[in-house]
Amino acid sequence: MELSPTAYVILGMLAVHPMSGYDIKTTVDYSVRFFWAASYGQIYPELSRLSEAGLVEGAAEPASGRRRTVYRLTTAGQDELADWLAQEPQVFETRDEALLKLFFADAAPDTAAASIDAKRRYHEAVLAQLREIETTGKPEGHPSVVLRFGIESCEWMVAWCEREAGRLREGAVR
Repeated sequence: MELSPTAYVILGMLAVHPMSGYDIKTTVDYSVRFFWAASYGQIYPELSRLSEAGLVEGAAEPASGRRRTVYRLTTAGQDELADWLAQEPQVFETRDEALLKLFFADAAPDTAAASIDAKRRYHEAVLAQLREIETTGKPEGHPSVVLRFGIESCEWMVAWCEREAGRLREGAVR
């Protein structure tokens, strides 16, 4: 069975500790979504596929009177995750609408600085979120290295946006 990137997100989350689909989504939103998003519409079908493949197993656990299934990695799931982690990464994709609009801004030059300004505001907001996470003292270990990457990338991006928007407004880019 070939696994999707979302399946590996799930296996990685369950390697930390058992979680429900809701817990996985909440954890994704607080951690890896800054570089790899996963929606409920991806998580729940993947949990079913992973369960059918014997990579995770779920057990019903009531929480606050609600039915929920908490999933755990099986030994096969741990092995699959370890095999994937040992492989060289293949996807280094960035999707950035602001850069796409900037690329085509010759068709409407007055829009270029606004696209960069929006990009700067976005990265300032992400930077504030990442710094807030940093103040909690978590994450630790390898996730802390990823957190530093996010902070330093956002700092660079904010500086780049300020510099390039200034150049556009000065007319240095034609």
